[in-house]
Amino acid sequence: IRKNVEDFTGPRERSDLGFITFDITADILNGKKCGLQTFWNKNTLIIFDWNVKQLFLYLSAEYSTKNNALNQVVLWDKIMLRGDNPRLSLKDMKSKYFFFDDGNGLKGNRNITLTLSWNVVPNAGILPLVTGSGHVSVPFPDTYETTKSY
Repeated sequence: IRKNVEDFTGPRERSDLGFITFDITADILNGKKCGLQTFWNKNTLIIFDWNVKQLFLYLSAEYSTKNNALNQVVLWDKIMLRGDNPRLSLKDMKSKYFFFDDGNGLKGNRNITLTLSWNVVPNAGILPLVTGSGHVSVPFPDTYETTKSY
C-alpha cells in the first residue's frame, strides 16, 4: 500500500509513505535455503561460534528514483541472542519503521528490492556485516491508497 501524505519533516508538501506486509523464513544457524524467498549465506554454518554474543537482523529496501540513484530504508529489525531459536518463521509482518520517500518515488516503482542482512555482535573484536544471498523485488502500485487500510 502506498499513500501520499503531508511531510512535516522537510521542505516538500507531500511525500510517499509505503506500507509493506511480508513473510520471512530463515534458518540462520544451518545456512539452509531460507528468507523472503531464498536468503542464506554459506558462512552461517559457524555464525554462533564462541565469540558471538548476538545477531542484529534487519530487512532493508533499496530502490532508485529520478532524484536519487540509491535509496536505502530499514523496514524491520530483530536482535537474536545466543541460545534463541535461529529459525525464523514470521508471517504477515508489518514494517516496524516508516517507509517514507523524500518525494513521490514509490508511486509505480517496479524495482524495490528487499534484503535480509545481519550484523554479528561479538563478545570482543570487529563487527562483521553479513548479507543474505537472496533478495526479493516488489512492485509498488501506480495509484495512491485513500482509505485507512493499515
